[in-house]
Amino acid sequence: MKNIRLLTYLLVGVLSWSSCSEDYLDTKPTAESATTTIFETTDNAALAINGINKLMTMQYLGSQGFNGEGTIKMYYGNYPGNHFYVNLTGWAPIINSDYHENISSIYLYYPWYYYYMIIGNANFIIENIDEAKGTDAEKQFIKAQALTFRSYSYFMLSQLYCKRWSDSNNGASEGLVLRTDISTGDQPLSTLKQVYDQVYSDLDEAIALYTSSGKKRSSNYDPDKNVAYAVYARAAITRQDYSKASTMAVNARTGYPLMSNTEYKAGFYTPNKEWIWSSYGASDETLYFYSYFSYIAYNSSASAVRTYPKCISRELFNKIPATDVRRSLFLDPTGYTYTTSTGLASAALKTQAFSLFPKLYSTASAYAYMQFKIGAQDLPGVGNLNHFRSSEMYLIEAEAKHFLSDATGAQNALIALNKDSGRDPNYTCTKTGASLLEEIKTYRAIELWGEGFDWFDLKRWGDGVSRKNYAAGGNFVSTLDVTYGPADKNNWVWKIPEKETDYNKAIGTVLP
Repeated sequence: MKNIRLLTYLLVGVLSWSSCSEDYLDTKPTAESATTTIFETTDNAALAINGINKLMTMQYLGSQGFNGEGTIKMYYGNYPGNHFYVNLTGWAPIINSDYHENISSIYLYYPWYYYYMIIGNANFIIENIDEAKGTDAEKQFIKAQALTFRSYSYFMLSQLYCKRWSDSNNGASEGLVLRTDISTGDQPLSTLKQVYDQVYSDLDEAIALYTSSGKKRSSNYDPDKNVAYAVYARAAITRQDYSKASTMAVNARTGYPLMSNTEYKAGFYTPNKEWIWSSYGASDETLYFYSYFSYIAYNSSASAVRTYPKCISRELFNKIPATDVRRSLFLDPTGYTYTTSTGLASAALKTQAFSLFPKLYSTASAYAYMQFKIGAQDLPGVGNLNHFRSSEMYLIEAEAKHFLSDATGAQNALIALNKDSGRDPNYTCTKTGASLLEEIKTYRAIELWGEGFDWFDLKRWGDGVSRKNYAAGGNFVSTLDVTYGPADKNNWVWKIPEKETDYNKAIGTVLP
């Protein structure tokens, strides 16, 4: 796979030192000298980990919109789901999942390019860290972090480019190109089971190394054992490995209590006690109008938000109880008028929006059901990007318990998330069976809205997309008012991009 070049590996060192050694950027190191420099000491290798952190919030492929992990959340998680509305009719091909089979499309290629770049850098660290000067504990911790990055990336790729587990014949369907070293030759596809086996193996090794190292991370932006547990939980629930998912979810959230309502309403741009892992954001490292927050933050000055604010679906909003703090984070149009073809607010509703949320940019448009959950720390779109919260772990536990026929355990997890946290002091749950699963799905949609889960959840459940216009009880414009099932759109599988198949001549075969 020649799109994972050695240059990609070298980037990690260049990116890590870009803020402190401009002279280093002026030179063009050979592979040998760069490897020697990066892995001369564990301090340098730790900078390489920081470089991978940075890869998650950079701009790519000469496009304004590809900004690392934020793009995965927006274009691949939020836009094509059921619960995220924005009046962007020109983006219908992305929102309606029309690029799954367009192997030359940059939208089909981007996740492949992005995650294999992280994998390549992680592989470089894993292969070389043992030779660095430093303590065994430091080497163990750094290797564990690289393994965590690799497992996360392979899992994310599997969600996009592979069948859902329930359709895979227990993992016998096509998987990914599994690169676990720094070679660049032709290599066939694995099976999906082999992908999950690699993810599990990487995480088992990472957890053991984190434990034996005895070290702690220095910030929320670095992977650690809780992050590995969280990746494990998300991978296991997607693989329908419910016992593993439940155990790992509990492990992941240990030490990360649920946030208060005050913290919940603070804008989701600064790590708090609930955040398990995030990416760093600051005004001096901004992507300006091309960052994740410039595409979603309600107070952003970017035209992508001012003109087209992001909204919750009307149907999901109506499911949020009046006593739930999460309802207050969306513009309730009750008692006001607005354009029912698009949701554009009347003057009175717009005034209400600015009264409730005065941080709205002065020239911002207002729409019925627009979101105020996610804001920006600085303009046009600066913020720390969350990847895992303990809330998700409660929801994973609830789902796993349901499928393990432990209705009480599932109910208790939902009560802990919704009532005990204070999000909705009136919440209770006595549902069982199909009604309980629907409750879990509803509260995943409410709790995790806008954080990039919608499409991924629908795919793994085998649920379809069903968006409605205002006349039918929804709030989607006609171009986005679509319905399609799990067997449509290439079974929700993104095909392997031609940039891979053009170089990798073994791609047509599958490993035994």
